[in-house]
Amino acid sequence: MRVELNAAGSVAEPRVWVEHQPFLMMAVRNGSIELGSRRSEMLRLTYGAGAMCLMPGHYEAWFRTDDVRYLYLSVGISDAAMAAACDRTEGDVELARVEHLADARVGALAAAVNAERAAGFPSGRLFLDSVEQALAVALVDAYAVRHRSMPMHRGGLGSARLRRIKEFVDARIEDELTLCEMAQAVELSTAHFSRMFRKSTGESPHQFLRRHRVERAKEMLRSADGRVMDVAVACGFKSQQHFAQAFRHVCGASPTEYRQEFPGRETTYAREPR
Repeated sequence: MRVELNAAGSVAEPRVWVEHQPFLMMAVRNGSIELGSRRSEMLRLTYGAGAMCLMPGHYEAWFRTDDVRYLYLSVGISDAAMAAACDRTEGDVELARVEHLADARVGALAAAVNAERAAGFPSGRLFLDSVEQALAVALVDAYAVRHRSMPMHRGGLGSARLRRIKEFVDARIEDELTLCEMAQAVELSTAHFSRMFRKSTGESPHQFLRRHRVERAKEMLRSADGRVMDVAVACGFKSQQHFAQAFRHVCGASPTEYRQEFPGRETTYAREPR
């Protein structure tokens, strides 16, 4: 998934805008832009903060803006994610162009991407991969011009595949795992894996990885006197602040508080809601 924050600036003369991937635009500040398939047929579109538009892949248009305030988030969805959303291994998935997109589900996902960007992407690739796949499914469900309907699956992952995923995460817990890598570990497509994993565990892959990292951190905090930052790095967290936020979310206490309140037995905290 490509995530960019763009300032339109001032473009006095119309220019050609070309995008190869489907992408979602969300206005971060109020502003306006002129768009059109022909230079002589451009229309001014005005967007308030949070307003969205959807552009299909292989999109080409003329644009111009004199509104230097216009700031927008661009979220590009990969062809692989779009194809996986249709359970297709190859071929294009075509989306409709929607100039004023009002969709609460898509809006919540775009807002999550923007919050992650603003924080410096602390949650890593797996979080973005998961959001990208959820966005692809939502967009294909509602705005695809041509796609195959997704089959319904009754069950979840089998015990053998769940065991393989746990072993895979244990072995790579310090690394920045991606959704594709987790799916490949059990020989499934990313979309199929995400749905089956949640059915089996009640968690998304990102929630599972976060909880698993926190459980490993709890073991280290109970058994060693090392620095909290060292524990964070050993468990795959990018910073001490990100580690503290994830730990408190799962355990209800900071890592330091947890270590101080563990004289010889594990204190019970509220578990992460699913």
